[in-house]
Amino acid sequence: MSDKSSNQMWGGRFAAGPDAIMEAINASIGYDQRMAAQDIAGSRAHAAMLAATGIITDNDAQVIREGLLTVLSEIQGGTFEFSTALEDIHMNVEARLKEIIGEPAGRLHTARSRNDQVATDFKLWVRDQIDAAIEGIEALIKSLIGQAEAGADWVMPGFTHLQTAQPVTWGHHMMAYVEMFGRDLSRFRDARARMNESPLGSAALAGTSFPIDREMTAQALGFDRPTANSLDAVADRDFALEFLSCASITAMHLSRFAEELVIWSSAQFRFVTMSDKWSTGSSIMPQKRNPDAAELLRAKIGRIFGANVALMTVMKGLPLAYSKDMQEDKEQVFDAADNLMLALAAMTGMVSDMTGNRENLAAAAGSGFSTATDLADWLVRELNLPFRDAHHVTGSLVAMAESKGCDLPELTLEDMQSVHTAITRAVFDVLGVDNSVASRMSYGGTAPAQVRAQIARWKDLLT
Repeated sequence: MSDKSSNQMWGGRFAAGPDAIMEAINASIGYDQRMAAQDIAGSRAHAAMLAATGIITDNDAQVIREGLLTVLSEIQGGTFEFSTALEDIHMNVEARLKEIIGEPAGRLHTARSRNDQVATDFKLWVRDQIDAAIEGIEALIKSLIGQAEAGADWVMPGFTHLQTAQPVTWGHHMMAYVEMFGRDLSRFRDARARMNESPLGSAALAGTSFPIDREMTAQALGFDRPTANSLDAVADRDFALEFLSCASITAMHLSRFAEELVIWSSAQFRFVTMSDKWSTGSSIMPQKRNPDAAELLRAKIGRIFGANVALMTVMKGLPLAYSKDMQEDKEQVFDAADNLMLALAAMTGMVSDMTGNRENLAAAAGSGFSTATDLADWLVRELNLPFRDAHHVTGSLVAMAESKGCDLPELTLEDMQSVHTAITRAVFDVLGVDNSVASRMSYGGTAPAQVRAQIARWKDLLT
């Protein structure tokens, strides 16, 4: 086969042949430049430690550290020229540093490898994303608490199987999501504590013979301690996987709430009115207001789930320690982090701006025989019926109401006594939805007093 026909096989972009393909597949600078600030912070800490331990001179360390700040200012100012030929952010920074300060730049990489360097940079970047996620979740929780306070005593239907079950309060429903996102907050905080160990100084995989001070660099970079095993340190991406796992669970919660907002804002429900900031009109139907932000949020969640699976797949078959496969650890994490923060911000905005339609909520709360359980409970308490018998009596009364085309409170006392003669007029005291929710005073129940207690608890937790 001729060289010409061989090159044609590579196709347009890679017409130069295998060299072009190898450069393209090997380079990560197109995306890992996002870690520039973390890379430079790690290098500055490393240079200071090399000087403190006498491995390089104080003068070289000072020149290196100042030169790195110049590189950072160029990157942040948009004047830095990234090179694909230099593969990644680490080599791009080091090459530019050499152009700026000359020979001392070559001393920076003493007693480290790109393996521990990239692990440190990536861990610092993920840690920053965890901090941002924690802040975003806290903001969302506060917006949910605001809604719960406003409607602590608003009645609405509670659902199972999307069928009317029992009346609850708007505040109780909002606080259910506070609990969900509270667990997300806890998971991110746990993940941050677990990952906060510095890989720097692990070198390629075996550590180094230089007399480095890993405690010093760990402290300078805000880590609690250095990693205890150099092999594990350069092979580990658990911190990224745990971030994606936490992000996936948070995303699932966001998607569940987005689904409810789509349903609730429909003409069939009218439980909420979405702000014009978070909904759009139809191009052809002027009466419509589409919950686009909630729908887009619901769809973007798939990208976060996908990132989690993708990185798990990258890591699942790798022997210790570092393999080039691990270069594929960043793009999906970057994308997931971007979409998580976007989703959190969008949901916080929607929750803050939405209006609960109290009258529609109350009207729906009383439909579908939602106080049937209250009737059964009354039969147990007041008539001492076994619950199974009370359940049967209640079912008969529901069937009667269905046949008459009315709800339970609209049955007459005579109707009820035709099913069980011991029923008294006092039964009507428990059939109203307001009475129903007020009676649910068990800890964590939907009674307005319980909702307000949980609001107060969460306010204390967030201060």
